[in-house]
Amino acid sequence: MMYLHLGNDVVVDMTTVIGIFDMDNTTVSHQTRNFLAKAQKDGMVIDVAEDLPKSFIVTESGGKTCVYISSLASRTLYGRAKSENYLN
Repeated sequence: MMYLHLGNDVVVDMTTVIGIFDMDNTTVSHQTRNFLAKAQKDGMVIDVAEDLPKSFIVTESGGKTCVYISSLASRTLYGRAKSENYLN
């Protein structure tokens, strides 16, 4: 298995990652804010950010969706995934 470190000693299986999103750029959208609010209400959000949140990562495993809030930038997470050859 290939894992992606999200910060604060949290890793996820790369095969479960649906997307990595920049918090500043995506939360401008009303739809994204609604998605995050619903995820929070439904207990799907796992906050692993030590500081100001910079990204969120959506995963799905066994039909269960999780949204991780991370203090790492989406570019950093993408770079980690790319350096480990998770991405083409």
